[in-house]
Amino acid sequence: MNFTIQAVLDKTLKETIQSKIDNKTKPIGALGTLEKIALQIGMIQNTDQPSLQQPTIFVFAGDHGIAKKGEVNPYPQEVTAQMVYNFVNQGAAINVFCKQHNIGLTIVDAGVNHNFEGISGIIDAKIDYGTQNYQEQPAMTIAQCNKAIDQGANLVVKTYQKGSNIIGFGEMGIGNTSSASLLMSYYTNTPITECVGSGTGLDTEAIKTKQHILSEVYQNYNPASPLEALATYGGFEIAMITGAILKAAELRMTIVIDGFIVTAALLAAHAINKNVLDYCIFAHTSEEQGHHKMHDFLGKKPLINLGMRLGEGTGIAVAYPIIESAVAFLNNMASFESAGVSGNK
Repeated sequence: MNFTIQAVLDKTLKETIQSKIDNKTKPIGALGTLEKIALQIGMIQNTDQPSLQQPTIFVFAGDHGIAKKGEVNPYPQEVTAQMVYNFVNQGAAINVFCKQHNIGLTIVDAGVNHNFEGISGIIDAKIDYGTQNYQEQPAMTIAQCNKAIDQGANLVVKTYQKGSNIIGFGEMGIGNTSSASLLMSYYTNTPITECVGSGTGLDTEAIKTKQHILSEVYQNYNPASPLEALATYGGFEIAMITGAILKAAELRMTIVIDGFIVTAALLAAHAINKNVLDYCIFAHTSEEQGHHKMHDFLGKKPLINLGMRLGEGTGIAVAYPIIESAVAFLNNMASFESAGVSGNK
């Protein structure tokens, strides 16, 4: 839990990068959000000539005890393991999009209720075979939560040491929108009914049932700290993403945030160290009803809204070319002076 994350506050560098942006052959501000991204990445990398090296997405998979009953999820728990095999076999949406945009993809077993022993292409970081059902007891112990945070952090270190400076996180876990809803309610002080959505496709009546069940769960506990809340309501994949985000920020990597579940992990990381936001770019707005409220709480605006709610890191992969464009214009677009074009008066 000892993450040293520096705020990105170099005023001189900010002025240098902004001046470079403003002197490109365009009206000031004409590239909109691309200009903000270019400035942010330059500040993160401490240079006015940033680069994107070895972009990587980790997909963390974990199962949730509450999913065994099937009261809050239309798909059975076994789908988590089945989808992990689909990732390994290159059949999922995240595989397609990562291949399309040359993004490295790593699959992590954070706590799936299945034995993947002997299967190549999966990093074994399993804490346990799924969390406990928080209708009956906390999802995990504090020790398990700390171990998951450490596992996520260690995986980021290895990727960083191989040369990556931009990273994103996806997830797979039947029942994890329930965990994300509970965490959102705790970290943002939002009524649980406003945090719960359709997940993987619940109808109106099923959503009401889910809201009722999770409201009862929420009232059964009173976590005394952000860590205890993560242990009480979280999943192993969510806790690992929390640790991964914190470590990536400590290493001054650019972090691209995906959908509802990953943003719940960010809320936990933010509660632990608020400087983490300086390193985050928000890829997209999920159709899950609580996601835009998370963005409002954090004061952030995502790059795209395509009505997606798949998870897996797919929002990151689809938005990545926009981030590439921001860095490309900053480095390669002519200035008024170099192009011999009359600039702003």
